[in-house]
Amino acid sequence: MRPPRGGYNTRFAKKCQRSNDTSMSETDKHLNFIEQIVTNDLASGIRERIVTRFPPEPNGYLHIGHAKSICLNFGLAESFGGACHLRFDDTNPEKEDTEYVEAIKRDVQWLGFQWEGEVRYASNYFDQLYAWAQYLIREGKAYVCDLTPEQAREYRGTLTESGKNSPYRERRAEESLDLLERMRQGEFDEGTRSLRAKIDMASGNINLRDPVLYRIRKQHHHQTGDKWCIYPTYDYAHGQGDAIEGVTHSICTLEFADHKPLYDWLIDNLPVPNKPLQYEFGRLNLNYTVTSKRKLKQLVDEGIVDGWDDPRMPTIAGYRRRGYTPASIRKFCEMIGVTRSDGVVDVAMLEHAIRDNLDKNAPRAMCVLNPLKVVLTNYPEDTFEQLTVAGSPNRGDLPNRTLPFGHVVFIEQDDFREEANKKYKRLVLGKRVRLRGAYVIEADKAIKDAGGNIIEVHARIIEGTLGANPEDGVKPKGVIQWVAAHEHTSFEARIYERLFLEEEPTSGGRNFLDAINPDSLRIVSKAIGEIGLAAASVGQGYQFERIGYFCRDSKADTPVFNQTIGLKDSFNKPT
Repeated sequence: MRPPRGGYNTRFAKKCQRSNDTSMSETDKHLNFIEQIVTNDLASGIRERIVTRFPPEPNGYLHIGHAKSICLNFGLAESFGGACHLRFDDTNPEKEDTEYVEAIKRDVQWLGFQWEGEVRYASNYFDQLYAWAQYLIREGKAYVCDLTPEQAREYRGTLTESGKNSPYRERRAEESLDLLERMRQGEFDEGTRSLRAKIDMASGNINLRDPVLYRIRKQHHHQTGDKWCIYPTYDYAHGQGDAIEGVTHSICTLEFADHKPLYDWLIDNLPVPNKPLQYEFGRLNLNYTVTSKRKLKQLVDEGIVDGWDDPRMPTIAGYRRRGYTPASIRKFCEMIGVTRSDGVVDVAMLEHAIRDNLDKNAPRAMCVLNPLKVVLTNYPEDTFEQLTVAGSPNRGDLPNRTLPFGHVVFIEQDDFREEANKKYKRLVLGKRVRLRGAYVIEADKAIKDAGGNIIEVHARIIEGTLGANPEDGVKPKGVIQWVAAHEHTSFEARIYERLFLEEEPTSGGRNFLDAINPDSLRIVSKAIGEIGLAAASVGQGYQFERIGYFCRDSKADTPVFNQTIGLKDSFNKPT
């Protein structure tokens, strides 16, 4: 499957066809800094072909921040005629699961990308990594340390104080090799020994203070089973995986900048077949959003949401279930760009991207969330029509819709008032309104129950107004949606708001759960819509006219439509 053209990659078109003697300032000033690096590397011959990788840890579902990394890594490979690998950095089996592996693969492909070759795993290289660990010991650049994790933290020092050498730092290579093999065989308990690189305990970069390369973890691994009792750290496995796979540009977010010296030290001190270079870019941070996997897992585990794919979650799976489109997320990633610094992006930009995409592409449908019965007193009870309306005003390729029409219809309760001022453009007693795609009607009477609540409206059709204005010159005040009483689709509508009420849910070290929006989900159990919605496929998005954008839920057995986004931004705005 090839990624679709356009979207994120539109501005990369034909960059690889430029002449090598064209200056960067003239042709490439629109490129981000990573694109400029790649362009120069290819033009100068430093690299013959670009190879990138997307390296998620399979310890949770991907979130919107990962979408930016996916678009960047896969987009670069496609644009420059290279390759992008999908590699799971599965070095912590205690927190990993095949559920996450499969979810991540789905997300990458749903966004429109395909990795080169088979899916890769850091665990594919465990044998080689172990052999390289032995190499470092023999070269005097690694040793087995008997300090407990607590003791190692004490020896490590602080940001302002140097660390001190482990008493086991000068252990003979033969002894460390023997202990490492016994660690591998499961002879020692967790936390009793580790393999550490011998670098510099006085380094101003704490990551270079004899970092751990292997630790004892007697855990079953989802790929290697019970073969290993020790597992490499992420820092050790990551760069060497890049080297083994021939990655040329190892692109990561800024929090790994302090790890780059260690990345380079390992590459320089091991007999690796290839020397990739690491480049850091600013991660995606959204306001009103939490993207920490630990916090997202807490939301799931405590039942605050109904799973990783809850439509309120900032996971790619959650956005998909809510009705976001791959094109809208790719467009959003293009809008925010790639920079060298972190920043906070307004979530309204993401919401704009999906509104714009659905406005242009989503088929229309008429629905009523809070039905009010309207009896058309001058329309025969035994007469029924089939009216034809456009599938979408913006998509001529979408088929027309057929709407049944009869003696009784339903409208929104908010679309009728007994009395109203001139600003109210809906149905009022003695006034007219057009039923979208149908007739102009005039309200004559409101029927109430014992409590004084309006339960029914009697109205008349103005003859000759199907597709035309009234001949008497009295025009309708507005246009409202409606649904036929005798033939429609009943469904549950789920109305979503942002999950958090605060722009920065974790600011000041507070508990992010205190910022949860208690009204982030509202369920409308007795919504009705035009009959064609009964055949809506899972994930199919619509614009419910005058209401918002909705899609058919993927997990419900009965018809459920999730609100993707409202027609306009109404968050925290007065009504």
